[in-house]
Amino acid sequence: MKLPTPPVARTTLRHNPLNAVTASVERVTDADGRTVIRKELRRPAAPHTGPSDPWAASDNPRHWNYWRREVEVYQDPAFGRQLADTGLHLPAAEVESLDGGAVIWLEEVHGLPGSEFSLADHAALAAACGRWQARPAEPRPWTSEGFLRDYSTTRAVPWELLDDDAAWRQRLVAEHWPPGLCAAWLHLVAHRTELLDLVERLPRARCHLDLWVSNVIRRPSGELALLDWAFTGDGALGEDIGNHIPDAVFDLFWPAERMPELAETCTDSYLAGLHEAGWRGDPGQVRLAVMASGVKYAWLLPHLLGRAADESHHAYHQQADSQHLFQQRGQALTFVAGQCAEALSRVRR
Repeated sequence: MKLPTPPVARTTLRHNPLNAVTASVERVTDADGRTVIRKELRRPAAPHTGPSDPWAASDNPRHWNYWRREVEVYQDPAFGRQLADTGLHLPAAEVESLDGGAVIWLEEVHGLPGSEFSLADHAALAAACGRWQARPAEPRPWTSEGFLRDYSTTRAVPWELLDDDAAWRQRLVAEHWPPGLCAAWLHLVAHRTELLDLVERLPRARCHLDLWVSNVIRRPSGELALLDWAFTGDGALGEDIGNHIPDAVFDLFWPAERMPELAETCTDSYLAGLHEAGWRGDPGQVRLAVMASGVKYAWLLPHLLGRAADESHHAYHQQADSQHLFQQRGQALTFVAGQCAEALSRVRR
């Protein structure tokens, strides 16, 4: 997969620069115009012992941010075989070891990026995910455990802003967030442990755990290349869909006004994919996972309150119109809070 001739151009691709595992993601071009994607991973320089850096890399193979997990995925033939005939697949890749890390050389997948998906494309992704996750997964010593709880609870969060009237009177918040969001989010946070416990006792599957539009490309053939397997591991059936829906809106790749439609379509399509692959479990439990996994974002609203007075704002590390961003995120946060409240209501009936 590495270019056979010396590169003549390198282009940095959009990615999360906060994650200490990812040193760089580049498109590399040779003199004949051929391209590959070069993703360099860093081994942690020293054990991380504190909560100060939420994106610190880990040497623990079960940690959600284990630095070598994506290398393991691409070097495991059985992993790719499990995706066969589901509609999902891994792009071709080669791995190169480096002092202090590794490089994954990936084929550049050409097709429709997830950021431009229609509702039908989102439905196809959800159905393919269902067909995959209906299949039993062979145990692996490097898949993550406890992702949802660890990712969402091990970061510094200004929780005190939830009760700060001045924070809620900030212009971007007061003018663009729906009435009732404060009370709805306080309810979500008050029941965060209950929601995490709920998701953890639902039926399990091997999950991607970072399923969203920036990690998928639909080839002209219709197949969906799924990228960035760095978090993959144990999750609830439906947890990936519960991640995919709000992330698309939070980063402005899907309009918040159509979020209920996206949620309904993806959930129904995922269930259809599960059934197509022979799964005969309780669909109500899958719907609970889709709804309750929104607890992952409990930290996001207080974080936004703390940034509302900034001069500029970003969506997925790219500058965005502040008013539009807060308006869209306000609607999305309201939807997530409502879904979590509905999940709690259902299990208490």
